Formats: sequence, C-alpha cells, structure tokens
Amino acid sequence: MDEINVLLKKAKNGFNTLNIGENYVSSALKWLESWLTDPQFEDYFPQIRYLIESQKWNFLLDSFYQVIPFGTGGRRGTVGIGPNRINPWTIQASAQGHCQYLFKQFGDEVRKKGVVLTYDVRKYTEKGVYDPYILNPIMDLDAKDLAKAAAEVYAANGVKIYMFDGVRSTPALSFAIRYLKAAAGDMFSASHNLPTDNGKKIYDHLGGQLIPPHDQILVDEVTENVNEILRMPFEEAEKKGLVHYVSADVDKAFIKSICDVSLSDEKSIRILFSPLHGTAMTSIYPALKSAGFHVDIDPKTSNLSGAFENVTFNIPNPEVEQSFDTSITAAETTGAELIINSDPDADRIGIMVKHQGDWRFLNGNEIAILLTEYAISKFKSLGRITPESVVIKTEVTTSLIDKITTDSNIKCIGDLLVGFKYIAEELNKLERDGKIRGFILGTEESHGILVGDYCRDKDAAGAAIWIGELASEQKKNGKTLVDFLDEIYSRYGYCHNHLTEIRMLGAKGVEQIASIMDHFRSETIDRFGEFSIRQMTDRWQGDPQPHLSITDTTSRNVLVFTFKDLPSTQGIRVTVRPSGTEPKIKMYYEVIGKAFPIETADENKKQVAAIRQKLERIFMDYCYRMLGVDFPERGYLLFWQLPLEHKLKYFEMEPQILKIKEIPDKNARLNALSECLGFLGSNPVEKADPAFRAKYKAGIMELLELN
Repeated sequence: MDEINVLLKKAKNGFNTLNIGENYVSSALKWLESWLTDPQFEDYFPQIRYLIESQKWNFLLDSFYQVIPFGTGGRRGTVGIGPNRINPWTIQASAQGHCQYLFKQFGDEVRKKGVVLTYDVRKYTEKGVYDPYILNPIMDLDAKDLAKAAAEVYAANGVKIYMFDGVRSTPALSFAIRYLKAAAGDMFSASHNLPTDNGKKIYDHLGGQLIPPHDQILVDEVTENVNEILRMPFEEAEKKGLVHYVSADVDKAFIKSICDVSLSDEKSIRILFSPLHGTAMTSIYPALKSAGFHVDIDPKTSNLSGAFENVTFNIPNPEVEQSFDTSITAAETTGAELIINSDPDADRIGIMVKHQGDWRFLNGNEIAILLTEYAISKFKSLGRITPESVVIKTEVTTSLIDKITTDSNIKCIGDLLVGFKYIAEELNKLERDGKIRGFILGTEESHGILVGDYCRDKDAAGAAIWIGELASEQKKNGKTLVDFLDEIYSRYGYCHNHLTEIRMLGAKGVEQIASIMDHFRSETIDRFGEFSIRQMTDRWQGDPQPHLSITDTTSRNVLVFTFKDLPSTQGIRVTVRPSGTEPKIKMYYEVIGKAFPIETADENKKQVAAIRQKLERIFMDYCYRMLGVDFPERGYLLFWQLPLEHKLKYFEMEPQILKIKEIPDKNARLNALSECLGFLGSNPVEKADPAFRAKYKAGIMELLELN
C-alpha cells in the first residue's frame, strides 16, 4: 500500500503542474486509485507505474479523468489503459451494463432472442506509448478480442450470442439483427478513425443505434449500476451452447437485399474497388459482382489489416481524398472509369470519377446530391412516387437536397441532428405508420447513404449499386457523374459545402472546445468580417424542453449561423458542433450560388468556392483568436485533420527542416527529416508539403535534395 500511496502522490503533484481544472484532476486521481488497488486491474499495474514514473502527466490524466463516453456513434476512442480508453474492462463494463439495460427494458425474453456481435479488422500495435519490456494487456488487442470479451459477459448473464465466422460490416450487423429477430447487437470497430482506435457501437432490436433518452439510460446503467462484471470464459460459453455461429443464409439474404435496390439495367461502367483493408470485401464487392458490374480490386488495399499500411496517412476514411492514392494507380492499369472505396466497417462510401482524363474526387454532399436526383428521376419513371415519398437527411447535409425535393413535390425531412441513428429513427416511424414504401433514401454529409429499408444504418454497398448504375447511364450518353452534377447545379445553383475542424487533444482540448461554444452562445456577434449574420440558431433551444437526457444535450450542441446573401448567392451558413466521437470541433460551411447557363459552370463554381474560402478564413481566424492562437495563413495548407498543437509545432520546426540541407550525407538527411517530422505521424511530408511549398517555392524533399 505504501507504493500505491507514493505513486498517487507523484501523480497528484504531476497533475497539479498542468493547466487544467481541479475537477479533472480529482476525477483522474479517483480512477487512478481504483485501477492501482482493485484486483481486477492487477495486470495493468506495471504499465500504470511506468506512466507515473515516466511523468507522462498529460497522457495519464487524459487516460483516467473520465469513463469513455457515448457519442453520436457509440463508444469509441484510443485503445489503452484507463477508464477513458478502449480496453477489455471498458468493453466488458459496457456489456454488463447493456445486459442489465436489456433485462430492464425487455425482461428474460432477451436471453432467448440474443445479441449479434460483429467486428472489423482493427488491431492495436502502437509503439512508443507504453513500456515494451513489461506486461501490456492491450498490446495486439484486436476487434475480435473485444467481441469475445463482450461475449464472455453476455454469456455469463445467460444471453445467447450470435457471431459470424469472421469480419463483417456494420450494415451487415444491422441487417442480421433484423433478420434473426435478435434483441440487440454490437459492432466492434472505430469506423474511419486512426489505427490506434477501436470501439463498440450498440444497436437496438430494430437494427439502429440508440437515440436519446435510451442511450443515456444505457450510459447510466454502465456508469452507475455495474457493481460486478459477470464473466464466463468464451470456450465455456461455446460448450454450453450460448455461442451460435451465423449461417451463410444470413450473408446471402443480406447481399440479395442490397442488390434488390437496383433501379437500372445499365451496368457498363468499369469499377476499381478498394476496401481500404477493411470489411467491405464481405459486402460491397460481392454486391457489385452479384449486380452484374465489372469490378477490379485494388491489390494494395484488399487485404484485411488494422494497420491500414497502404492507405496514405493510415487514415481509412473515404472523406479523405488521399485514401484513393493507391487506387488511382491501380485504376489506370485496369482501365477503370469509376473508383469506389469504403471505410473499415463498410458503411461510408468514397467515389472518384474519371472525367476528361483526370480523376475527380466527390465529397459526401456531392454523392448525396447525385443519388437524390437519380433516385427521384428513377422513382418517377417507375411510377413509384406517392404522396408519402420522402428523402431524409441531417441538418449539416447540403441544402440543395431541399431544393431538389421541393422541385419534385417530395417531402424532405432535413433538419435532423448529426448521426445516422436519427435517420434510422425516422425510418422506424415510417415503418410503424405503414409508410415505409415511401422511403427513397437517407443521407448525411459524411459519406453515409442508405438506399433501402433492409437495415437501419448507412450502407456503402447499396449506394455503390446506385452510383454504378448512374455512372453507367451517363457513360451511355457520353457523359460522366461530374457532367450530371454540373447539370444539377446549373438548374438549382452551385452548392459549395466544405468541412473543416480544430482538433484539440486531451482534457484541455475538451475545455477549449467548450469555451468556443460558450463564447458563441454568450456573445452578441452581428458579423464575421464582411459577412453579416441574419440569424443564429441554437439547437439547445426548441423542442423538446427540457432535453431528454445528457446525451440529448450533447447531440444538440449545435450552432447554425445563417448569413445575409451577397449579390451572387442564395444561401450562406456555417454550422458549428463538437464531434461526438473525436476530440475536435467541426465547422460546416455552405455557400449556394444562383442558377447559371451550363457553359459557365467552371467560372460560376470558382466564384462560389472563393466566397466560401474567404468566409472560412475569417471564421476560423476568429476561433483561433478565442484560443489565443495567432494562426499562420499557411496553416490552412497543412493536412486538415492534424491536431492544432501539431500544426503550430510544425511552424516551430521549419527552421530545423531548412538546416537539414547542410548535412552532407543523404541518408543522414533522411534520418534527420524523419526525426524532425515524426510528431506528424504517417506520411509526414505529404501532410506538411503544401504549407512548406507556399513559402519556399519547392517541396521539402526537393529542397533537401532527397527526391
């Protein structure tokens, strides 16, 4: 006990050197004492002692100051030791709380109905954080391990478990819950996050994620009522018949349901597909093949791997254009005209189009616009438009969809909070009211689309079918998806949507994010530079009041600034919200121009994009000043997902980069550059090069003669 007291005293003194609120310190010390003294954490003790002795105070405080919370997609975050990390304890505590929640909601019927557990490819292998020479229970921990850890808890509580024979996608889980009539399900994944992350998304009996207040009831059950975690070894659960492996019939039914969304016989487009090392080889690829498309696979990213080693920046996110780097090379070899990729759990879709000899990236809003126009036109031609026809989207998704649906006299539910679970809940309402046949599609700006009612989460596979058909029809007419998009813009006006963020790490980052939101709520702001505010909408206001739960308050932590129009626009807005799953605050910019003759498309789009860029710089500079940061103009050229502290550190390191040129030996220069930029993570030169080039008129490798 003396050693523990010494360690706690060291930790307290270390935490007190940080510029952080006392509430964070006291909470971290409480949890740290628990993990140092409770026998269930004894395997973690050596690494915790190492962190204290190494004086990693920021890291230690962030690991222990809270129990990792629920966000818009469930519970996800960095794998590690402590209650604010993903590890077997946080997963098993969640599973125990989930069991208790299910019993209270549905009684003993839960044991017979069971839960479905699926997992993706993630595996924790990060070096340099913990001591590599002593026991580390979380090293090499993968998503399957987390699924089995949760299964031990469900089994010990007498709940039947359904598991697949390998990795599966998130939409496959949603489908399986509905197909098997299970009570619930878990997906073990961190979606498109960095390789260091993992997590668990919880789904209800309808196949959707929990919405307020149900998610809050679950959180409270996990954090307040789990007095003991029941566990049964996985092998024992298998022997007792509590683990049921899902038959191939479920996979077949899933793929058939995806293919049934088809709206066209045109399948002539040649596709290059990349799963970004993830589960989409079990969903998107077989669906496209079954639908009749010619599909080639990117050989560099088709293997299952939680390291995402052949994805630039190791970020397997279709929102990031660089995720297509290897696919473009493969597409040129195969003669593909369309590239489709997806994140590791295969719910988000990414698209690049061969247009006039170049590859063009389409963002999530552009994909949503294309598929909305395509679906409505097809539904009209097939006689499927009814008074109950509806398109569903989140508030931050492009407003052009509202214009398209209005023009076709179709209802658009367009003001939903961020998170596909809110779209799923609208589908559930349609189903309860007998109106589900009126559903056309649901969409969100972050590359999430659902084009059928076979599941209750976004699914890149169904969206891929429609994109392939639309591209094939355009090809038949001598056009591309870009041409089709420009035709839409010509009719309704060019809608330029852009997402950026300020990523701030740790407990200090949480405070900084809150301070930005508090400032916007408390201060009277009538303009940002030349952009005059017409209205500021706070989603904390409005029904329901009071809020349904803490999670409801968190989801509604959204501010929308609507600006007065300029002569060339018909809509300008900025939406601000903290992320529900990552330590960052997100800003969604939208500028809508006016309708234009198709031959002036490029000129018109450039004009609207320039307005957005000016608004972004003014708005972001305002936010940085709130944080006491003099943000350099070239900072906007750095990779947008870098943490703020890393962006600022880069400019401190630039003089050292220049000095590397003085080193005569080339290999020594390479090593010095690697050491200098190591804090930027994978592909550091690519993350910094645009900012460097803007000042020095040459790239880093070129200037240092390392090409």
